[in-house]
Amino acid sequence: MLRVGSSAACVACRSLISNNMGVKFRIPLQKLHPLSRAIHHRYSGNNNPHRTPHRTAARYFTSMSRLPMRPLKPPPGSGGHRHQQQRNFWVARLAARLLRLRYILLGTAVGGGYTAKKTYEEWKDMLPDFSEYNWVIPDFVWELSEHIDLDKLAKALPEMEEVAKLLPDFEKIGENFTFLKGLLSSENSGDPALKATDSSTGAAHDASDKQYKKSSDKEKIDQLQEELLRTQLKYQRMLERLEKENKELRKVVLQKDDKGIHQRKVKKSLIDLYSEVLDILSDYDSNYNTQDHLPRVVVVGDQSAGKTSVLEMIAQARIFPRGSGEMMTRSPVKVTLSEGPHHVAMFKDSGREFDLCKEEDLAALRHEIELRMRKSVKEGQTVSSETISLSVKGPGIQRMVLVDLPGVISTVTTGMASDTKETIFSMSKAYMQNPNAIILCIQDGSVDAERSIVTDLVSQMDPHGRRTIFVLTKVDLAEKNLASPSRIQQIVEGKLFPMKALGYFAVVTGKGGTGESIDAIKDYEEDFFQNSRLLRDGMLKAHQVTTKNLSLAVSDCFWKMVRESVEQQADVFKASRFNLETEWKNNYPRLRELDRNELFEKAKNEILDEVISLSQVTPQLWESILQKKLWERVSTHVIENIYLPAAQTMDSGTFNTTVDIKLKQWTDKQLPHKALEVAWETLQEEFARFMAEYKGKDQDDIFDKLKEAVKDESIKRHKWNERAMDSLRVIQHNALEDRSITDKPQWDAAIQFMEETLESRLKDNESVIKDMVGPDWTERWLKWVNRTPEQHIRNETKNELDRLLKLHDDHTAYLASDEVTTVRKNLEGRGVEVDPVLIKDTWHQLYRRHFLQKALTHCSLCKRGFYYYQRHFVDSELECNDVVLFWRIQRMLVITANTLRQQLTNTEVRRLEKNVKEVLDDFGEDLEKKTQLITGRRVQLAEDLKKVREIQEKLEAFIEALHKEK
Repeated sequence: MLRVGSSAACVACRSLISNNMGVKFRIPLQKLHPLSRAIHHRYSGNNNPHRTPHRTAARYFTSMSRLPMRPLKPPPGSGGHRHQQQRNFWVARLAARLLRLRYILLGTAVGGGYTAKKTYEEWKDMLPDFSEYNWVIPDFVWELSEHIDLDKLAKALPEMEEVAKLLPDFEKIGENFTFLKGLLSSENSGDPALKATDSSTGAAHDASDKQYKKSSDKEKIDQLQEELLRTQLKYQRMLERLEKENKELRKVVLQKDDKGIHQRKVKKSLIDLYSEVLDILSDYDSNYNTQDHLPRVVVVGDQSAGKTSVLEMIAQARIFPRGSGEMMTRSPVKVTLSEGPHHVAMFKDSGREFDLCKEEDLAALRHEIELRMRKSVKEGQTVSSETISLSVKGPGIQRMVLVDLPGVISTVTTGMASDTKETIFSMSKAYMQNPNAIILCIQDGSVDAERSIVTDLVSQMDPHGRRTIFVLTKVDLAEKNLASPSRIQQIVEGKLFPMKALGYFAVVTGKGGTGESIDAIKDYEEDFFQNSRLLRDGMLKAHQVTTKNLSLAVSDCFWKMVRESVEQQADVFKASRFNLETEWKNNYPRLRELDRNELFEKAKNEILDEVISLSQVTPQLWESILQKKLWERVSTHVIENIYLPAAQTMDSGTFNTTVDIKLKQWTDKQLPHKALEVAWETLQEEFARFMAEYKGKDQDDIFDKLKEAVKDESIKRHKWNERAMDSLRVIQHNALEDRSITDKPQWDAAIQFMEETLESRLKDNESVIKDMVGPDWTERWLKWVNRTPEQHIRNETKNELDRLLKLHDDHTAYLASDEVTTVRKNLEGRGVEVDPVLIKDTWHQLYRRHFLQKALTHCSLCKRGFYYYQRHFVDSELECNDVVLFWRIQRMLVITANTLRQQLTNTEVRRLEKNVKEVLDDFGEDLEKKTQLITGRRVQLAEDLKKVREIQEKLEAFIEALHKEK
């Protein structure tokens, strides 16, 4: 190796390293080795201008490095230092080689990048220009994309692994389709044409048919069908999941309005703004009488005069139902006309667009209008005042709002209501009384002018003709039929009718056929007037003919009237709003202005909260209420029909047998029904109690009628689940069959239950006896009351029967005939005449009291009888069968109450909540129902305020747009 620092190779190496690493070695020329200086002067001078010194030195060093060299001996004293220099030299060589590799890679990357960029530009130039289709994606989509959190969106979408799981096994499907293809080909192999075209394929299919048996083919087909069904179900589940997630994402996007995400508002046309104001006014309270002061074009005329045809020519579409001589327009139809790129129609309360260029949509539109008219007409009526709102847009249509009214009739025909004529007259007058309404009076030119009815009506409403436009229809028929065409001239000049008008027009709206198109009618109209002698002789002027000129004139008149009156009407509504707001502040200063719908929503939330409170009732409270009510319902039957008949037998065996029989009969027939009745009544009472409690907590009394109606309707719709009756019967029967009292607390509880029951019955019995015999001597002296004669007889009878009971303490429940006779004779001896029936009746109450007193005494003795009962000792004095009976009854009540509570909380309360929600939803959709249940001046005032504000806002927006258009 060469020594570093003492040879020319060292300088060349340093030059190479400095060139590659960017490090400059500044070594004075005088200190270089002679060989190094020679190399420097040779390659750095002008001898070779094409070679740089470092590159030449590197080549020189490389050539030298290939020569065989012996290692130099280190000078004395250098030691390990020279070995360290030698290692540094090898590191330098390795770095030089690695740096050379870096430049190779860098050059390759730059060249590849340039090539890729050039290829991309070539492909980009080949693509078409999509800038013309930017309108497909609305602007607000790009606005929304700036604010949507793409990370959250990516997390909300399903993972690729989940999507891959939902995808079908395409390999299996491919195999199955290959099998089907082979199967079908084998079936078609019998076709001669197929055999002729491909005999080899048929042979192959024949061979495959031999391999597959019919059973295996059927199994394959079944497997394929099952797999296809599973695939469909997987895709269906995936679609449902994606739709659900899409709804959630849309909800999240809409909730970010306060963060800058807003939906783009569609700019409405001027006529649409004005039409919205008229729609709101049509629903406004007529007491304020302001809805008739905004301009609109009112189309009136005699029946079959051609009103609808004129309106269709203006709208450029056959949009109305047609009939031959019969009344077709049965309610007002408000048509808002405006210009647009597409000829479409749409109802105010519907999102469907009818394409008026398609005959199918036209027929559907006519059918829908007819259905709406018939639906608006009440039973027993012929016409309706309910307005049908329709908008029509199309190229070349003049902007205006027209109202087509039912035709005026002179005679009521069969099938019509008797007041049809007067109803149409009053409806027409109501629309024409508006001082800003433009009256479009339609007169049939093919009939005698003297038969016209509408002209007199119009002359009454607008005697000076300042807002009336007269239209003569069917001029073609009039020209043919009239002997004197000058009569038409007199009509259009306003000399024949007593009415006056702003303008007079003559139009032709068809040849009389129902299938004519608008374009055909226009061509016919133009041809007629071009060839008519009415124009040729100067009887009609050019601007007075054709529906096109009529449409332009009506539109100009309409907008002129709008500009003159709309600001005045806005001031009227501003004054109305001020008056209503002042009334609200004076009468309801601390209440919010909630209209009927807002009040209903508030009441709905309160009612739902009250219903939810039912689920918060504790199980202990439910069971306590149920147990108490059930015992109140069945206690009389237990005492009168089970306990007393069995206890009066005076025999232990007979007592138990009688009790078992009667309990079985009671359980099979009556007890389950009684229990369900009690549970249903308890649910109703608790529901009513919660609603009453909410009512007392400073609740608005304006909701009282609504809450009561919701409660009644919900209870009416609720049907108890009767399937639980069978299981309840089994549970009750098993509870009553058990006679084993296991511990002393149960025994004591049964005795307490028995004592409370018997004491209550004894108290009732004492009250009955007191009513029978009247007041005692203390009451007579202190309250100054006397017994009635009947009470005196009852009292004497009672005293006699008491003596009998004292003599015979173990007497049976019934008096013998001889005993009745003895009592009667004893009473007669004291001058008291008594009936035997009265004696028996009195005896029944006295014996009942005597028996209950003895039963209470026996009950006290049985408190120490649990020891004998548990060990089955026979002791006549302590046979406590009646205690066991009351324990069985008490246990049955506890188990029944628990069962009913479970059914209430798990099923019936939820079903009642569901019924309440359904009732509230039904009431919410029924405007008439809400009007009946939420009433009062406060409600009406809030409704009027809302309407007036809405109208004023719409009018101000319309006026602003109108000024901008000017």
